[in-house]
Amino acid sequence: MLVIVAPGQGAQTPGFLNPWLELDGVADQLRQWSDVAGIDLVHYGTEASEEEIKDTAVAQPLLVAAGLVTAEVLLPTEAPTRKLLGAVAGHSVGEITAAALAGVLSPADALTFVGERGRAMAAAAAVTETGMIAVLGGDPEEVASKLADHGLTAANNNGGGQIVAAGTLDQLAALREDPPAKAKLIALKVAGAFHTEHMAPGVTRLAELAPSLTVADPAVAYVSNRDGEVVQSGAEVLARLVSQVSNPVRWDLCMETLQQLGATCVIELSPAGTLTGLVKRNVKGVATLALKTPADLDKARDLVAEHLGEESAA
Repeated sequence: MLVIVAPGQGAQTPGFLNPWLELDGVADQLRQWSDVAGIDLVHYGTEASEEEIKDTAVAQPLLVAAGLVTAEVLLPTEAPTRKLLGAVAGHSVGEITAAALAGVLSPADALTFVGERGRAMAAAAAVTETGMIAVLGGDPEEVASKLADHGLTAANNNGGGQIVAAGTLDQLAALREDPPAKAKLIALKVAGAFHTEHMAPGVTRLAELAPSLTVADPAVAYVSNRDGEVVQSGAEVLARLVSQVSNPVRWDLCMETLQQLGATCVIELSPAGTLTGLVKRNVKGVATLALKTPADLDKARDLVAEHLGEESAA
């Protein structure tokens, strides 16, 4: 079964869209979506600095637009191969990309939603100085205990002993002074404590926007960050996208579900690399490909043809 996954915030790098704009129609599509998202996607994807694209209000629509435009190049909407897509999933903001690929939201509504999401989360992050630290390794029970001791939230569980702790800067400093044994701590370059109670104002703003969007039930299996469950209702997908802003990301459970669904091939949309790395380590027997640049397209198409051919034969 072919699965497409979409990365979350932090995957973007300066100029990562440059090679994609050399393909016919990509620049025009991004310019159209720029009006909807409220930012110049072409500029931020090609010319902007690392500091500029770290801004939550910029990074989030940029990532969703990048994912959707690269998915269209790989699997055009009207092509037979798109209809054979088995499942989609996204990490954090990548869930919006996944929702559009599943047909829950139109690309325009997805960009409208993520534009507001980015602005709302940036505003929420400005209220209190917060951040996130990756906690790698250590005994899971001790890690959970240390986070609780310091009032931190396990905002992401990425599987394989990768937890992201989130909270105030003081709480994170206390964790650095008193870390779990045998755990490595890495500060993340993000603007705030995403997927925690600190993002509650963002949930309110998105809940006000949601009724104006048109939704449809997913055309393929949509795997949710909340609990790794396959969600079959478009209205429920949208409700989860709203609430997930302040709820933890359970990517570990998403990977378990993809394995249970029978995933044989996982392709990560640009800017790719993070999720395929996690899938390689946690889901056995699955072919993976990180679609970073157009130079990866031939390999990606060969992989799609191979795995869809195996399904047809079965």
